This record gives sequence, structure tokens and C-alpha cells, in this order.
Amino acid sequence: MTGLRLGVNIDHVATIRNARGGAFPDPVRAAKLAAQAGADGITAHLREDRRHISDDDIARLAREIDLPLNLEMAATDEMLAIALKHRPHAACIVPEKREERTTEGGIDAAGRHDRLSPIVRALGEAGVRVSLFIEPDLRQLDAARSLGAPVVELHTGAYSEAEGEARARLLEKLRAAAAHGASLGLEIHAGHGLTYDNVGPVAAIPEIRELNIGHFLVGEAIFVGLEAAIRRMRALMDAARAP
Repeated sequence: MTGLRLGVNIDHVATIRNARGGAFPDPVRAAKLAAQAGADGITAHLREDRRHISDDDIARLAREIDLPLNLEMAATDEMLAIALKHRPHAACIVPEKREERTTEGGIDAAGRHDRLSPIVRALGEAGVRVSLFIEPDLRQLDAARSLGAPVVELHTGAYSEAEGEARARLLEKLRAAAAHGASLGLEIHAGHGLTYDNVGPVAAIPEIRELNIGHFLVGEAIFVGLEAAIRRMRALMDAARAP
């Protein structure tokens, strides 16, 4: 099995900051701590309503951190312009609704082909690695391939929330999607809702190259500190990939 990367999403450090206003806690400091704890990349979602990460956060992250930056973004002209300005290592295109608390599902790569195609092309031409956040559905994987996106991130939210036989079925769906995507030449990532208790089976899927985890780690940091929370997650991922 190949090594499995951990991308740490620092959005909800900014959520805590914005609840009070001011400058603390600083998500850029969190990103630097994540690097010390063994993260392989930093993920940040610049939402249209700026509910957590701000434009200044993105500028500072692009300027101040050494790890690859993965910018989660909606498929809008505004977000495309921001991505082209800062040229992060990667841009993950996600669906976005103003009323949602968090991203509720994958983007419809098949149904939105005409809208996504010029965005994927522009990012790729600028040297930004494009990822599409999609459901573990073979039709969506085929659409991602036809769009020319080199990477997909499989939405693990339904798996993470399920229990018992339902979780087992959804895990099999993730496994089948990862295998199909890899057979098409796509790089496979996964994320959403992953915790210490459910990360192992997903981390063990051999085709998955990267997991992106944020909310759970920021929550655990309240009790044990961010570095300790990330180190434990890293250890669980590594154990799942052990020969």
C-alpha cells in the first residue's frame, strides 16, 4: 500500500475566532501547529459568505505556510479569481448553499459539466491541482474523468453518520468507488465526518491517497491540544495502512 497523506482543515479555528471577533485563535497558527504534528497539507474553505475563513486568512496561508494548501471553493467566478490570484497547490471544488451548516454532499459533476469545465480548465492551466468533491458514485467518477480533473475527494459523510449494517454497506460503496476511480487514472482522496472511531476502515482502502479532516480535530483540540489530536489521527491512519 502507498503512504496515506493527512490534510488538516483549519476552518473551525476561524469559526471560534469569528464567534467573538478579533484575531484569536489564529487559523494560520493552527496550520503551523498541524505541520509540526505531522500533517501533510492544510485545507481551508473560503465560503461565499465568509462565515469562517477570510480572504486575509487565505492570503496569509498561501504566504506563510510551507505545506501544500488545498483551497476548497464553490464553482463561482469570484472563487475562481481568488484561486487564480493565490495559486494554491490544490483547489477542491465543492457544492455550497448559504443555509447549510457544513457541506452536505458532493458536487454534481455529471449534471454541472458545462459550468465546471471552464473552471477546471482554468485552474489546471494555472498549475493548480483540481479536485472535485463528489459522492462515491460511479457516474460522478466518470464525469470527473471526462472533465479532466486529476483528483476526486469522496464524500464520507453518509458513512461517518451511519451505524451497523448501513455503515458496512456504505464502506463497500466507498471501496468500489475508490477502485473505479483509480482504474480511470484519478487520484482518490476522501473526507467529511471522519473521527478516531471510524477513520480506520476508510484509511485502509488502498486506492485512497489522502484524507482531509478538520471539525473533529478542532473539537478534540479543546481537550487534548491540536498537536496531540493530529498525532493520534496520524497514528490511526498509519496503523490502518500497516502491512
